[in-house]
Amino acid sequence: MLRYVSFFSYTGEAWERMIKRPGNRAHAARALIEEIGGEMEAFYWMLGGWDGLVIYQVPDVASAAALSGRVTSSGLLKGVSTHQLISSDEGHSALQMAKAAGDAYQPPGTQRGWRSDYETLG
Repeated sequence: MLRYVSFFSYTGEAWERMIKRPGNRAHAARALIEEIGGEMEAFYWMLGGWDGLVIYQVPDVASAAALSGRVTSSGLLKGVSTHQLISSDEGHSALQMAKAAGDAYQPPGTQRGWRSDYETLG
């Protein structure tokens, strides 16, 4: 499963509704994530630029998009920012792949056949 973090901010109307009828928003988030076939790992309220975050796993990117679409369709969130998380092992594998593909990359504005070791020649 793919792991994501979504940061969110509520609208003023959402805050008004939650204050009038307090409830556990983590339960609502968990129910939706599980309905889509995922698992919720964490739900936190925050101070600052975002009101909270949720960390979860879903089977594929379409599931993550469905989750985001469903929560934003309420109109009660003024912002959502979703990011796929990459484990340390996956990051290490990516670095190894980037190293192996290094000679295939041609930076913008360079001629074909450019090699990074040319820069050290002065």
